[in-house]
Amino acid sequence: MSQTIDYGSLMHRAMRGLIQQVLTDVRDNGLPGAHHFFITFDTGHPDVKIADWLRERYPEEMTVVMQHWFDDLIVTDEGFSVTLNFGDAPENLNVPFDAVQTFVDPSVEFGLRFESQDDEDDMDDLDENDLDATSEDDNPEAPREDAEVVSLDSFRK
Repeated sequence: MSQTIDYGSLMHRAMRGLIQQVLTDVRDNGLPGAHHFFITFDTGHPDVKIADWLRERYPEEMTVVMQHWFDDLIVTDEGFSVTLNFGDAPENLNVPFDAVQTFVDPSVEFGLRFESQDDEDDMDDLDENDLDATSEDDNPEAPREDAEVVSLDSFRK
């Protein structure tokens, strides 16, 4: 048994489970009301399956929108596949949950962001003063996006 609890890995697994649950509900019941999703994923992930022309156009990451038209949504424990329309050209995408970088539903200002290992290493290199200097709370007058990423720290007491 390991000497530490890997909370980061546990949180990523739980958050990806939330995405799986939401997409499963959408598959079974459709998108309710004004809900829609912006899903950004790593196109370089070895298990991502997209058309070659999409991979050439988006060699690092791609953001797709699930809103008015999507078809063939399949959700598994490993990821999801869906057919989306790209300029009147339907294309099937197969995206493992491990490749998802952000999941945003702007209709209710909900979002998740997954830090990559490189991002986590960068955070390890920062000292406490650097973290304080980058706090979003430092500038309450700053304009906010329509949807914002939810930080779990905001729920801690």
